[in-house]
Amino acid sequence: MFRPFAALFAIGLAVLSCSVPAAAQQRIPAGLDPQNTLLIDTQHGRMVIKLRNDLAPKHAERLKTLAREKFYDGVPFHRVMAGFMAQTGDGQNRNGSGGSKYPDLQAEFSSVPFTRGVVGMARKGGNNNSANSQFFIMLNEYPSLNGQYTVIGEVAQGMDVADKIKKAPPNDGSGTVINPDVMNSVQVAADAK
Repeated sequence: MFRPFAALFAIGLAVLSCSVPAAAQQRIPAGLDPQNTLLIDTQHGRMVIKLRNDLAPKHAERLKTLAREKFYDGVPFHRVMAGFMAQTGDGQNRNGSGGSKYPDLQAEFSSVPFTRGVVGMARKGGNNNSANSQFFIMLNEYPSLNGQYTVIGEVAQGMDVADKIKKAPPNDGSGTVINPDVMNSVQVAADAK
């Protein structure tokens, strides 16, 4: 009599596991808050970004708002420099010259250094308070950026994906990528389907 119960129990577990919502199946590293985690899907795989709302709450909220509006879907990594960083986020013009329909943000600088995997907010020229929608992922440590740009997060998983993003030719000091890779989709992990 025990064996049939065990078999029924196993079948019940199998049925339950099939009916778990897809969002619950989205695996993110332990300890991450799904409300403050971005999932960036590319042709090379997925990057999981831990947003640092403790350091830059207004910037974190902006990225989540734009992700929820699908603003980032299909947006290119327009500026990528080997050994430095990969920049994206211009859903307006898709070439690095645009922002979003929202106003620019006041800087939220911190003492967190720009090491490999750190995500920072891009800005226009020398204006500290001009970050809007664009961000960059550090491919290497770059101390000269410390305290000069807002740290918005860090790659919690998928640096191997970041390393595969198409880069500009080595002799192109602007970092402009011809036929760049794109972010296929960007979602807040809590919303992932």
